[in-house]
Amino acid sequence: MRSRRAPLVLLLALLLATFAGIAHAQPVLPGRLGDAARPLAYRLDLTVDPARPRFSGHVEIDVVLAAEASSIVLHGRGLAVSRVAASGGGRSITGRWHQLDPVGAARVDFAQALPAGPVTLAFDYDAAFADGPAGLFRLQVDGAWHVWSHFEAIDARAAFPGFDEPGFKTPFALTLRTPPGLTAIGNAPEAGAPAIEDGLAVHRFTPTAPLPTYLVAVMVGPFAALAGEAPPRGDRVGPLPLRIVSTRQNAGRLAFALEGTQRITGMLEDYFGAPFPFPKLDQVTTPILPGAMENAGAALYRDDLLVMDGAAPVSRQRAFGAIVAHELGHQWFGNLVTPAWWDDLWLNESFANWIGYRIGDAWRPDLGIAGGALVAGFEAMETDALLAGRPVRQPITDSRRIDTAFDAITYGKGGHVVGMVAAWLGEDVFRRGVRRYIAAHAGGSAGSEDFFAALAEVADNPKLVPAMRSFVEQQGVPLLAMRREGDRVTVTQLRYTTAGVAPPGTRWTIPLCLRRGTQRTCVIMDQRTQAFTVPGEGPVFPNAGGTGYYRFELGAHHWQELIAGAGTLPAGEALALVDSLWASIRAGRGTIGEMARLERALIHHPDPQAADAPDRALSRLVRENIVGASGRRGYRLLREKLYAPLLRAYGFDPAAGAYAQEAAARAQRRVQVVNAMVGVTGGRRLRQQLDQAATAYLAGDRSALDPVWFDHAFDIYLFTRDAAAARALLEKGLASEDPVFRPAALAAAARTGSAGMAAWLLALDDPRLRETERRDLLDGIMARSTSREAGYAWALAHIAALLGGADGAAFSTRLPQMLGRFCSVARADRIGRDFTAAFADTPGALELARAVERVRDCGLLDDMMGAQIDAEFAALR
Repeated sequence: MRSRRAPLVLLLALLLATFAGIAHAQPVLPGRLGDAARPLAYRLDLTVDPARPRFSGHVEIDVVLAAEASSIVLHGRGLAVSRVAASGGGRSITGRWHQLDPVGAARVDFAQALPAGPVTLAFDYDAAFADGPAGLFRLQVDGAWHVWSHFEAIDARAAFPGFDEPGFKTPFALTLRTPPGLTAIGNAPEAGAPAIEDGLAVHRFTPTAPLPTYLVAVMVGPFAALAGEAPPRGDRVGPLPLRIVSTRQNAGRLAFALEGTQRITGMLEDYFGAPFPFPKLDQVTTPILPGAMENAGAALYRDDLLVMDGAAPVSRQRAFGAIVAHELGHQWFGNLVTPAWWDDLWLNESFANWIGYRIGDAWRPDLGIAGGALVAGFEAMETDALLAGRPVRQPITDSRRIDTAFDAITYGKGGHVVGMVAAWLGEDVFRRGVRRYIAAHAGGSAGSEDFFAALAEVADNPKLVPAMRSFVEQQGVPLLAMRREGDRVTVTQLRYTTAGVAPPGTRWTIPLCLRRGTQRTCVIMDQRTQAFTVPGEGPVFPNAGGTGYYRFELGAHHWQELIAGAGTLPAGEALALVDSLWASIRAGRGTIGEMARLERALIHHPDPQAADAPDRALSRLVRENIVGASGRRGYRLLREKLYAPLLRAYGFDPAAGAYAQEAAARAQRRVQVVNAMVGVTGGRRLRQQLDQAATAYLAGDRSALDPVWFDHAFDIYLFTRDAAAARALLEKGLASEDPVFRPAALAAAARTGSAGMAAWLLALDDPRLRETERRDLLDGIMARSTSREAGYAWALAHIAALLGGADGAAFSTRLPQMLGRFCSVARADRIGRDFTAAFADTPGALELARAVERVRDCGLLDDMMGAQIDAEFAALR
């Protein structure tokens, strides 16, 4: 026995000797790193040549060790580390790099223990650029290569070793070595002109204010830039240097963004009562970012969000205002004060969502941007009403779950809840709370409790904080059932669900505002059933201003009163009325006839979003295929009756710039009228005009078709032609770098509804087709019921590659949204069987569960009430 044990004893001795240096090793956790090692400052020296597939770096990080340690756990993903060394206590010790998991946890082991206290870590490494917008990514545009960074949430670790968590805020000293003649951008200004060393231009930037890794910015390329400044304002005594930066073909369309950014920056400084927190501001664009990113002093946007002029469609100007104000609002709320951990991402994004719409609307009141906040909130209720879900604030214990927080619950619901509290408190009181929060935590990190405390200090109402917690710490949409007798309104709260789904027992503390005539009554509702006295004249509107995050259910007479007077409601209340009636229909209580009466009442509302909201609600039921042939005919008749007179009144000319000087509300209303009329019998002439304009445009006459009509015009153009025309349009799109035409052309080719065309597109092997665009093609294919099955089969056959690619984590949350367009109990079961295993342990697992439930609920509604809904549609005229 002894002779058989001897080798094992020797092996154990060898293992102990080998790993003696990691006796004090930090534990490797799926979530936070802990405080065993804390970064104090970074020095990043990166060699970035966009024309090459890889970049290299020398990185130094000053850290402080809480105790003696022979290993340090940090982050790095896909880095080929050639050298690691630590210097401290008068010694330099070489280390060994180990990436521990695919998420990017890493460990450096040292042959000798490092002393407690200050240590400097040094790394030499190289890594590949990403193809999609995560980490350091590169793209060829207009024949030239460019590099951008997008590090949120945990992709800085793909660019440099570090402590990739939001609570670690340190200064960054950045040096970029690039081919001469390229523009290099970081978070801070360049410290003088670049020097030439070893044939490379060396761009040295001044050290930044303390930042988390996810806000670091690195951009290199032959960019075009339009420079300006925001003039001195308030506490900022000097001008703020400001640039709009894009790829060269966009050089002539940057002035709109410069002027808008200057004004929005000043408005945000006024709101926060503090100067812009960083010494300069670059607004940079890339063709492939899904949206925008608030890098400190160097925000990044998808091209079409900034590249435009004053003749751009109203929808694009709205997006500019809301998104630029959102990203720049982050410079204070998110960058100057950063969430300590991803649990509080909701606070960062929800506040920015709210202030983006608020400041965007102040920038251009004529665009109707404020209504977009309510629309986003009501749309979020569709997701929040599902049983598969999450609260706004959710614990993040695993880094693989961070991406689940970037959804409609964080942005739409969270933003609406912030708006609800702001409206209930009043503008001045809420702003004082925000300023108190920013001032108390400037330059550091904070969380939900800190924000709640700041509001509580100014609110003088102890119930407000429990109210906010009840909305952000539990999922679901409150449904307020109301009964009125004279001045007394009795309200019962329960959780909203759709037909056939039993509501869970959930209770909220609700900041409730009711309006009756000109009088507004605001209370806190914290019981299941409560009665309130509501003085005033006329019917009670249950959601004053539409700012409350809840739906309401009323008696028949109360519904009739509100519908009859809907045309005089403020826009926010009109939108809330449409949403609650829509919810009542989905729950099996409201009727299509009521929504049609509401559409007639709102059709001439001065706010375009309110005027069009009932039609959007009805059209959704049609798109879900709950409505049969006879019902669709009734719907077309109603649309034609209501919208044909508007088309005659507004007129239609598809030419570029035909309505460039028109008031924004009128221009946007015409777009809605065309959307309604293009598919009805009376829209024949309209379709002919769009087809002729598209034909001329694609033949080279750029004046023939305004970009606002691209979608309809290209769809109609392809509808009357064969697959060769779709392939030719796709070719024109791939050959173009226009940030509006290219995606519109590709999307139209995907939306033909042809299964054959779908198969050809999904098999397309063209180097000009970007991976992000390939995902967009699949989305377009699954948007059409006639090609949806082809897209489903392709996604199922390629699911491993789709989820395993560089953008797999992000795509795992997008694909379920495509799958959720079906409407059948049987299909819901099939989706669950086909995809659940593949989505396990991905950020998209929750989105898939939502998609299955959404498809099932739609199928239940169809099974229970489809015939009745179809009959009600058929009766429309």
